[in-house]
Amino acid sequence: MKRLAPATAAVTAVLLAAGCGSVRAGGAGGAAAAPASASASGRSAADVMAQVLAEHDRRYPEVAEDCAGARTATAVPAPSASRAPADPEGSKYAENHAFRQTAPVDAAQRCRGDAHAARILAALTGNGRQPDEAAVRQVLERLGYPRDAVQVQRDGGAAGFSLVVPGAGPCISGRLASPPKVEVHGPYVEGGCTEPQGGH
Repeated sequence: MKRLAPATAAVTAVLLAAGCGSVRAGGAGGAAAAPASASASGRSAADVMAQVLAEHDRRYPEVAEDCAGARTATAVPAPSASRAPADPEGSKYAENHAFRQTAPVDAAQRCRGDAHAARILAALTGNGRQPDEAAVRQVLERLGYPRDAVQVQRDGGAAGFSLVVPGAGPCISGRLASPPKVEVHGPYVEGGCTEPQGGH
């Protein structure tokens, strides 16, 4: 399975803002659709990205302020599934689990993602109790994450969630067990912010 180029990953992440898990990389309406729609409107993909990021910064000013200096596009590589162990069983395992690979996250996305993760974690754990799925959804909506960009589920006895940060692109996934865990990552290469289940 191929890894997405950083530019493609960024456009894919923006497209995911329409609905976490609803866009598949390279599929219908996937990453290839963004440049076409941008050129149809007479604007470059970079202009569209700048407008989307500006909207993010208006919606989440405290995150924008925290990350004002992180405007680079240097990608942090995702874990590579291509370095498989030498033995045949290890190679087969690596191939079967390549679906867990995520797109790279650049420094600006990482900064925004970390800031969003911190505010989400503080809001979800501030009262010292483990929230249920309904409470998680309410808190995330109160923090300004659109309902269609959020997935909430039960994960191993605790509430879990995944969302794409509108405009900024990275995914944030969390499991509110004890201790709670929230992580920032790129979209999965098979599409969406929720880890796909099963291999091939």
